[in-house]
Amino acid sequence: MRLFFRTILRFLQEADIFLLMLCLICSVYGVILVSSATSNLEGTSLSVQAGAIVIGVVLFVLFSYIDIDIIADKSALLFVLSMFFISTLIIWGAGATEVGESGWLRFWGIGIQPAEVVKVPFIIIMAKMISDHNERRTLSTFLTLAKIVFVCAMIIGLIIQVSGDVGNPLMYIMILLSMLFVGGLKIRWFLLGGALAAAVSPLIWNYFLSDLQRNRIQAPFWPDRIDPLRQGVLWQPDMSVRAISSGGFYGQGLGNGAITQSGTFPAQHTDFIFSAAGEELGFVGCMLVVILLTAIIVRCIYVGLKSNNSLGMLVCIGVAGVLIAQSLLNIGMCLGILPVVGITLPFFSYGGSSVVTFFAATGLVSGIKMRPKPTRSRSM
Repeated sequence: MRLFFRTILRFLQEADIFLLMLCLICSVYGVILVSSATSNLEGTSLSVQAGAIVIGVVLFVLFSYIDIDIIADKSALLFVLSMFFISTLIIWGAGATEVGESGWLRFWGIGIQPAEVVKVPFIIIMAKMISDHNERRTLSTFLTLAKIVFVCAMIIGLIIQVSGDVGNPLMYIMILLSMLFVGGLKIRWFLLGGALAAAVSPLIWNYFLSDLQRNRIQAPFWPDRIDPLRQGVLWQPDMSVRAISSGGFYGQGLGNGAITQSGTFPAQHTDFIFSAAGEELGFVGCMLVVILLTAIIVRCIYVGLKSNNSLGMLVCIGVAGVLIAQSLLNIGMCLGILPVVGITLPFFSYGGSSVVTFFAATGLVSGIKMRPKPTRSRSM
């Protein structure tokens, strides 16, 4: 019992309690928004969201005690387990008829999205590879970069192949780019990568994307040509924009949003939860969402900059990178300026996999803060 209390005391003294509080505030705020957005819907249980938050907090605590150096040394095993976990969708995937894509594992009414969960080991794998080669001063060599890109492509390719999900693969790319940039990859490789992406984009566009995916990408830029009646791919973004714009500065009041309470806006409690904040809590509610997420991102970057080694810094940057990319893409979707790709708003959207994943990821950041600095660093 004494050891238990000693462990709790150490956690309160050394873990990133400020980061945990920010995550909890976001999650509670999210539960309030989800509760309002689902008040007229059947089959959506807030108990699942509350349970995910509890599990997330437990994982935050556990990951705070994980020695990232020890886990990173098992990066090859993490890669194999990640590929296996994603591959389970081939057998047990929920199927397109149930969730819009076969990217979910469903057990007893609870959904698990492997592409969401694997972001955590992916960050560790990439951080290990980049930090090791950075220390050897071989990060900017062709063979090193080819190996890193190959590992990333294997995970992304498998996700797309078994689930048809293109939103989460974009997040994996953003994680890798942010970590490579901070890790010290020479700018010429980014320029070359951009040129290569531009060169192969016509092939991807014509042979790998469905008509629906192409229309979703084009709709924000050529709405009158893609969906002139605004009853297809533009219907959800239009509903979101109308909801946000009708909220004004202070909103229509929690539980009083005309669109939010109509029960006719599918996925508002998941991908479009930001529109519920805009309609019912107005500009003030939206800015609070942005401020809270920005605070979490800044905290992750701060811990990374104060880290005692390259690996810890890169993990923090990877977590901050996915938070930035996912928040911007989700809010951009809700504002109708970016394509709808099925990405949740971190900590706010309904979805257990997303909530648990981001608590675990920020728990890694807390664990890096808890790691003691080398003796030489402390004495300086």
